[in-house]
Amino acid sequence: MPAPHNPFKAALKNGETVIGCWLSLGDVLPTEIAGTAGFDWLLIDGEHTPYDISRMRMQLMALAASDSHAAVRVPSGETWIIKQVMDAGAQTVLVPMVESAEQARQLVHDVRYPPTGGRGVGYSGARCSRFGEITDYGTTADDQICLLIQVENRAGIAALDEILAVDGIDGVFIGPADLSADMGFMGQIKHPEVQATIKGAFQRIEAAGKAPGVLSTQSDMTQDMIDAGARFVATGVDLQLLAGALRDLAKQWMPPAK
Repeated sequence: MPAPHNPFKAALKNGETVIGCWLSLGDVLPTEIAGTAGFDWLLIDGEHTPYDISRMRMQLMALAASDSHAAVRVPSGETWIIKQVMDAGAQTVLVPMVESAEQARQLVHDVRYPPTGGRGVGYSGARCSRFGEITDYGTTADDQICLLIQVENRAGIAALDEILAVDGIDGVFIGPADLSADMGFMGQIKHPEVQATIKGAFQRIEAAGKAPGVLSTQSDMTQDMIDAGARFVATGVDLQLLAGALRDLAKQWMPPAK
């Protein structure tokens, strides 16, 4: 029995555009609810939210019955956490703050089994192989692992062509918030210089045969990013959506503050 098919990776390879949402509330109930919403993919954010490996594993379990593909953003590109989230069942991994081809090559090495990589061979007792039920997991897993990296500062943009030359990367996510801050435009993701940098990066990523990605919570910018070539697009963050809905409801019914 081979490793499960990764529909997210296949869609990117086929040139499709997939629409998703960020999950950052840190609890399985909203994650399970998000799994019923109909997104192509959902991103379990381990970088800026209260997720340790146990919580990330529970999020993956909560999405097991969902048609939405579960991706995981690790807090950093450390070998040990990448190994743990993959053993927990993540087939698509997003790694923040990649600034060099050397980093990118290490990440490719980390997500592949020997002899082409260095992923620890402990799958027989892990969730990724259904605890040994998937007997051919070790020989088939590499083909179904999707590695996404984030380029989100000037150093990463400067090294983008070298990064893109690394074989084994499926997609490159451009982080508008960090990029705009690093460019001197904190909180101004729509600044013309920031937008031009993002769109220029998209063109280079696509030309290299990889998929460009982005997060945008503003519908006009989201459509603009899709039109500019983004192919894995997060369109919202669950925490922001909840906070916004609650504040709107309070404004509607609460008396004005004196």
